[in-house]
Amino acid sequence: MHYLRERRAKKPCTIEGCGKPSTARGWCSAHNWRWKRHGDPLSLKPPVDPIPYSERIIGKVRTDEATGCWTWTAYIAKDGYGRIYYQPRKGLVLAHRLSYETFIGPIPAGLVLDHLCRNRACVNPQHLEPVTVAENIRRGDAVKQQCPQGHPYDAANTGYSKGWKRCLTCHRERQREYVRRKKNGAA
Repeated sequence: MHYLRERRAKKPCTIEGCGKPSTARGWCSAHNWRWKRHGDPLSLKPPVDPIPYSERIIGKVRTDEATGCWTWTAYIAKDGYGRIYYQPRKGLVLAHRLSYETFIGPIPAGLVLDHLCRNRACVNPQHLEPVTVAENIRRGDAVKQQCPQGHPYDAANTGYSKGWKRCLTCHRERQREYVRRKKNGAA
């Protein structure tokens, strides 16, 4: 029976100084993986990206002459922000952050980038300013003129709860719905 058959001893890896059993091409699994990944069984580092990030960023934008925005034309996620593959982190990163770090410098610790143009797809570093999270939220709220349901954010219809702006009309409607459900015993 084949499952009772003795396993043959595998030959050792042909790379000098490696005594692990070989799996393919006469190499152990680690050297075979390095060959597949980097083209060299002895390589320890990934290949260097031949195109500088500044050129990659410029190649993926469309400049809007009226606003000066560099609109990201590559992958844009559902949240409206552009993404780009970044080798050192081995994954997708926010394109506007990489643009700022490439053309201006590192983002100070504890700060986030605020789009002064209010265009999430813009990666122009001149349109980005490092600010605190609270300031970024404050600036974003100042631009909003109405709630998602279309009610105006004015003095009579705007309330604040734990620092967040909320529509009082929507809040009253949610409260009425809650009371109605409680009366019917569905809450």
